Amino acid sequence: MEPRIGWELAVASLSLAFALSLVVGWTYSFTHAGLSYVRTFTQSLPLAGLVSAMIMLAIGDDVARGLGVVGALTIVRFRTTVKDSRDLMYVFAALASGVACGVRSYAIAIVGTTMFVVAAVALWRTDFGSHRQFDAVLRLRFGADGTAQEAFAAILRRHCRHSVLLNIHQAGGHLQEHTYQLELLDAQAKTSLVSALEALPGLTGVTLLMQDTGIEP
Repeated sequence: MEPRIGWELAVASLSLAFALSLVVGWTYSFTHAGLSYVRTFTQSLPLAGLVSAMIMLAIGDDVARGLGVVGALTIVRFRTTVKDSRDLMYVFAALASGVACGVRSYAIAIVGTTMFVVAAVALWRTDFGSHRQFDAVLRLRFGADGTAQEAFAAILRRHCRHSVLLNIHQAGGHLQEHTYQLELLDAQAKTSLVSALEALPGLTGVTLLMQDTGIEP
């Protein structure tokens, strides 16, 4: 007969599962970049670890219970779409922490979660896998006679490492709209660049669109 799990062991397993998956959620929130952050997804990570631990504690070594849980889960339809594969890895990490606690493999749960968090933070800090070449897109208008182009080019050289002209089109009258991709010297260069361009006579409609670090071109 399968030994019963006491209250103390159940509370310890569930508490550790919640704590470890909460660390996974904090790591996700801390390292997230881009515009797709959803608070409810972050909150679901510690809850997922808690639920998975509860399921594993209930199943134990009983094969019939395991088959029953699988059958019950096939009835449930999950309509939430995970758009980012990185988010999916965090879901797996939270579930894995809960499963390890549920089967009472506490050392694996603690070491595995710690290694996952360290790896996630290291990849985030080193910007691993990034192919981003340009920092911003600049749009502006100036006269077709080109009287401001030399001063404009000098401003770009002072504030940018590299610039590429993407497009030129007529904006009405004698105005032309130019679009550039820019690689800025540093993060503070955007403010001084916009100020210098707005102070330059003959330029209008200066717009600087910073690239989202969570989106690769």
